Amino acid sequence: MIKTDILIIGAGPTGLFTVFEAGLLRLKCHLIDALPQPGGQCSEIYPKKPIYDIPAYPEILAGDLTDKLLEQCKQFEPGFTLGERADTIEKQEDASFIVTTNKGTKHQAPVVAIAGGLGSFEPRKPLIHNIANFEDKGVEYIIKDPELYRNKRVVIAGGGDSALDWSIFLSDVSSEVTLIHRRNEFRGHLDSVEKVQELKNAGKINLVTPAEVIGILGDEKVAGVVVKQAEHIEKEFEIECDHFIPLFGLSPKLGPIANWGLEIEKNAIKVDNSLDYQTNIPGIFAIGDVNTYPGKLKLILCGFHEATLMCQSAYKIINPGKRYVMKYTTVAGVDGFDGTRKEAPKAVVKKIE
Repeated sequence: MIKTDILIIGAGPTGLFTVFEAGLLRLKCHLIDALPQPGGQCSEIYPKKPIYDIPAYPEILAGDLTDKLLEQCKQFEPGFTLGERADTIEKQEDASFIVTTNKGTKHQAPVVAIAGGLGSFEPRKPLIHNIANFEDKGVEYIIKDPELYRNKRVVIAGGGDSALDWSIFLSDVSSEVTLIHRRNEFRGHLDSVEKVQELKNAGKINLVTPAEVIGILGDEKVAGVVVKQAEHIEKEFEIECDHFIPLFGLSPKLGPIANWGLEIEKNAIKVDNSLDYQTNIPGIFAIGDVNTYPGKLKLILCGFHEATLMCQSAYKIINPGKRYVMKYTTVAGVDGFDGTRKEAPKAVVKKIE
């Protein structure tokens, strides 16, 4: 049994920042995430994409934001259960909760903070009869490590920002990049569309439109794809490649959390935003993109704010009757659980003669 003060479900930016805010209150945190590494969407879906609305950072890559959040909270020694999904929750007689993962790992805490972003993501897969046979054998729905495609022939399918952005990025990594879309028009940022046009004109991206991939070739791994030209129903041709990456988006799902007795509205958890983002079950909070309330904005910085207020209420639950006096970190400093201390330099007292 893993015991902690606050059990955080979701190790994305909001969950990681919760560790820091809880640490200031001397509360210990443990995080559960179905992904194999912390960072949530920032590390799993778009680690190389820039984010422009993080305070004090005019621009920061999503992966770098994760690294900085981990660095910020490491002094509070959070625990992690990664690669496991929170499955069930049981309330105990002492009002604490036991959360069990799909692999049987049990966690106990008096406070549970659900910071699962938009939930677990499932890729939208194209209707190709044999695609499942090639998953992780040349078919990838999410690009995690661009180096996997170094000097390889890549076919990307899709017409949104992800398909455009990765086509641009991999044009300098892969030996050959082909972008296929069922329409001539793309739904993406104008500068991305124009950049793909430039790279096509320069011969660095092969563009096939309007068309779609209808089959995959190969034995042990992907050797090519079968393409049907949309304007010529009978016209089919093959493109040799090492990887096929269909980027048709991801479908968010709450997963087992939807069965925990929480009040759900449009695939999000309703919370009390007038105070502390608590759910209809006392002791269970929902912060970040996973929650909903009047005026909700699904922004990382809003998740940071919600985490801060949630920790104040968590402190009262864990320390009933004990009053916490908030002090600015510039005044009180930051004492890590690992023995480290950060504080502003003290003024020098010296007499002027």
